[in-house]
Amino acid sequence: MKKLIVLGIVLVAVICTFCLVNHKEEDYLRIHIRANSNSEYDQQIKYLVKDAVVEALKPIVQTIDSKDNLISVLKSNVQTLTAVVDNKLYELGQNYTSRVKICEEKFPTRSYEELTLGAGVYDAIIIELGSGEGDNWWCVAYPPLCFVTAEGDGENIEYKSIFSKWLAK
Repeated sequence: MKKLIVLGIVLVAVICTFCLVNHKEEDYLRIHIRANSNSEYDQQIKYLVKDAVVEALKPIVQTIDSKDNLISVLKSNVQTLTAVVDNKLYELGQNYTSRVKICEEKFPTRSYEELTLGAGVYDAIIIELGSGEGDNWWCVAYPPLCFVTAEGDGENIEYKSIFSKWLAK
């Protein structure tokens, strides 16, 4: 009988561990832009592409009220987003293109300002530049943490966070 109880406890522990490791984080849509390489030049290209991607996604993200709606819109516009990235790469004189996909992917624990996202499986926008073997830039597309707008006269700039507006709802 003791062996059966111990076996039951071990089985429950294994199942719980499996569930925790493979738990899907439901509330977030991550965005990752993976550089062609870790050379300083390719890392600079990654940040210039990031600026173009954020600018292209801003008007979309500001009108979306749920992660599922954003994923749906992005899936139907993957080719458009790919064109934005590839056009930026072309403008920067690069001889490689990108691959854009919306998928689920396992990520390690990461922190963004005051938010820490635990390790787990997340929905994600993955943008690979060229080989995609370099370090990545990442942010959270939903709720929109990386889409901040600035307003003001240049000297008195007021920063507004879309994430704060989302939390206020």
